[in-house]
Amino acid sequence: MQQDALVLWQVDKRVGRITFNRPDAGNAVNLPFAQAFAAAVEQAALAVKQATVGALLLSARGRQFCVGGDIQAFVERRDDLPALVDEILALVHPVVERLANLPVPLVSAVQGPLGGAGIAMALCADIVLAADTIKLRGGYSAIGLSPDGGASYFVVQRAGAAAAKRIFMRNQSIAAAECLRLGLVDELHSPEALADAAERLAQELAQGATGALGAAKRLCDAAAGNGLHSHLALEQQTLLERARSAESREGIGAFIEKRPCRFHERT
Repeated sequence: MQQDALVLWQVDKRVGRITFNRPDAGNAVNLPFAQAFAAAVEQAALAVKQATVGALLLSARGRQFCVGGDIQAFVERRDDLPALVDEILALVHPVVERLANLPVPLVSAVQGPLGGAGIAMALCADIVLAADTIKLRGGYSAIGLSPDGGASYFVVQRAGAAAAKRIFMRNQSIAAAECLRLGLVDELHSPEALADAAERLAQELAQGATGALGAAKRLCDAAAGNGLHSHLALEQQTLLERARSAESREGIGAFIEKRPCRFHERT
């Protein structure tokens, strides 16, 4: 792991860790940050393919999780802003989509304020843990811009269109308790306890039946776009595939033998 990289990647005990590492700038997204994020997610995808990780943990260093786009970079290239935005999003959009769709559980640990594209990066996770001191702010329209990175998508998925419109149109800071009430985050912890809680959850998921967890993730993500009939067919197909897997043989065997399951790799 390169300690000076803008986005860090590390694997430990079957948990792949992606860590934003631009704390002095609020982990703001500029072109170098986007490039580093893309590189980290590429490493994560490879580790998932090689079955060396069973879960991913996304976190950040510093006081803020991610404040969104780097406004200073926008100012420096304000005469060429569309080209800069296009360069950054050509990296960020495929990376967010790839990260969200990796077939392992993704946990995010939001330790500080987030806004703009940082909302997308946090909320693309399957389970979002946050400090009870965080604040979330859309911020885009305050500078004449619109959501990116999937921010509007993930907020709508979690909280509905009405809440998303309020967040992105009014640009008010949303406190942690309101984020929990809206479903934007799944758990709140004290700032001191957040990292340990996220680590425990990631370890729990990483030691589980990774193939089964990935299947549940795919089914839940597909449900909103399916009718009941087609979704039942997808559930049947998926369950039959899982019934043929080594994971199911291990899980059922452990149940019969009254012992803990030993899931070692995705099947």
